[in-house]
Amino acid sequence: MEFSNSLIQWYLQNKRDLPWRNTTNPYYIWLSEIMLQQTRVAQGLPYFLSFTEAFPTVFDLANADEEKVLKLWQGLGYYSRARNLHATAKHIAFELNGEFPSTYKELLQLKGVGEYTAAAIASFSFNESVAVLDGNVFRVLSRYYNVESDISFPKTKTEFQQLAQEVLDKKNPALFNQAIMEFGALQCVPKNPNCEACVLNSSCAGLQYKKVNQLPVKTKKTKVTPRYLNYLILKDSDSNFIVQKREGKGIWENLYEFPVFETELQLSENEIISKVSKMEFFNKQPIEVISLHNDVKLHKLSHQHLNIRFFEVQFDSKLPDSKPITEVEKLPFPIVIHNFIVANYCNSL
Repeated sequence: MEFSNSLIQWYLQNKRDLPWRNTTNPYYIWLSEIMLQQTRVAQGLPYFLSFTEAFPTVFDLANADEEKVLKLWQGLGYYSRARNLHATAKHIAFELNGEFPSTYKELLQLKGVGEYTAAAIASFSFNESVAVLDGNVFRVLSRYYNVESDISFPKTKTEFQQLAQEVLDKKNPALFNQAIMEFGALQCVPKNPNCEACVLNSSCAGLQYKKVNQLPVKTKKTKVTPRYLNYLILKDSDSNFIVQKREGKGIWENLYEFPVFETELQLSENEIISKVSKMEFFNKQPIEVISLHNDVKLHKLSHQHLNIRFFEVQFDSKLPDSKPITEVEKLPFPIVIHNFIVANYCNSL
């Protein structure tokens, strides 16, 4: 078939040299696929290298402390991926004797493994003829075949999955799946692709109808909720700090943070300082509350925009369970808090 053959030939000439492409080991492929969900290759690659150095086998990952796993994941975002990764490693190591399931259907049973990831592992590690469907594949197929169905709707996913399975090279499923995803990442990019230099330009329906930049169609937009987080850096007379672990469901589960004072609306610095000055912490009132930098840090998550500010709350006595900065910096934090700690407290060490 012209489409699949052209993609494979393009891939063999243009593919990036990435470590997970030089193996069929399902552990490494699973790691890379989980890390690359919602993440660019350039960002994910250093994390993959760090993880495989720290945890060369699924047993090493299974036996690791969760805080170490989260610390290595720090900055990659979507931390539920790391927690699911750790849970699945334990399942594979201790219940499956380190053996990964070898079929698409069995892989789907693993925690944190959805249809795309199961298809990727099944084809790359076990050469099963199952098509992958990610954002790159949606884009390539919608443009090449001029599919105008709205990818916001679940029924459209079924339509594209059937199309992807039809065009899959059944003799070389791993090679084809890698090729179509790489083509979407490097050639058929979201905005202003270079169609003149494309190997598929003579047969691309989207190009012929001048609709490349309109495809794929996606009308539903994610609702974004603003939140206003005021972090209180409780600093005692020994210059030690209070940190706490986030528990329960929600963002940053099991990561650490400073005590936080959340408001429904954006308050002024003076309003925050006034409120915090009157609070009691461990039956103690602060001697001073200082705003650290006037600018609000906007931290964008998929469904939330976090408006973050930091206030140092100083005490003239020791606080219970406080930690020195040398201990604090070893804990896993959301990257926005980690960067704040490094910029404001670690440079004095």
